[in-house]
Amino acid sequence: MGRLFILFIIHLGMFLLGMLMMKSGLYVLSGDRLKRWILHFTKTPVQSFLTGTIATALLQSSSAMMVLTVGLVATGYLTFQQSIGIILGSNIGSTITTELITLDLGTSIIPMLLAGAFLVFFARHRIGYSIGMTLVGLACLFFAMEGFSGLAKPLSTNPLVHEWLQRTNRSHAFGVLVGTVLTALIQSSAATIGIAMGFLHERLLTLPAGIAILLGANIGTCVTALLASIGASREAKFTAYTHLWLNVAGVGVFSFLIAPFAHIVRLFASSPDVQLAHASVLFNVICSVVALPFTRWMEWWIYRIHGINNRS
Repeated sequence: MGRLFILFIIHLGMFLLGMLMMKSGLYVLSGDRLKRWILHFTKTPVQSFLTGTIATALLQSSSAMMVLTVGLVATGYLTFQQSIGIILGSNIGSTITTELITLDLGTSIIPMLLAGAFLVFFARHRIGYSIGMTLVGLACLFFAMEGFSGLAKPLSTNPLVHEWLQRTNRSHAFGVLVGTVLTALIQSSAATIGIAMGFLHERLLTLPAGIAILLGANIGTCVTALLASIGASREAKFTAYTHLWLNVAGVGVFSFLIAPFAHIVRLFASSPDVQLAHASVLFNVICSVVALPFTRWMEWWIYRIHGINNRS
């Protein structure tokens, strides 16, 4: 059993490495232009929202986007109000990864890895290097997902893992807690959802339990921005607080709707792991679109709840 856990950790490391390589490759491709783009297209809440969505899809990490946003607010390049739209958009942009890892590429993964490695080592232009890093990162993600699925059933024979699966299937609150803690520890909501997909694929987790873990992952991912705001300006802290409160509010509402929500996403796909990916998209799109018209009210509320009655 110890060997299985070691293999699980190796696949988790491979998943996180793949995320890092994809993020690095795409960031090298955009370079400082991404920051300039964020600064230029955040004049209105809708612009900030769209910019947050696209920029997060490019970075392949809502955590990275939030760290970047907190940094820009801390240095005064962005205002707290501008950051709210970016936060809402980043929650949607982050769902691209969960959709990608549900693709079944089969034997295409190895050619993808080899082509990416060739470009990384031999490309003379940064575009080729960036594409290579992205391809290698994607291959690592797919290898890791195959590993999660392959290890799910053997791991479920362990009494602790079996008990965890049973408790998660019985209690949505426990599932939310698991998703929150695991994401806070590994600093990747996509990895947490990927692990849940592995157990879903083997029918060891129910879809409602997977959605509960997904909801918790949306809270756990806020830890990165909170850590990045330590020692930063007041407005940068407010940005991190807003990210947390928005996700907590969305999870709080959907926690009471897990069963009907699971019924709805089953209509869009037959495979449980794909259903969970679609649930992630729907949850984040609904929460962000509903909250977008209330950005000014949210700004006022954050100032109010954290003890600031005015902006002076």
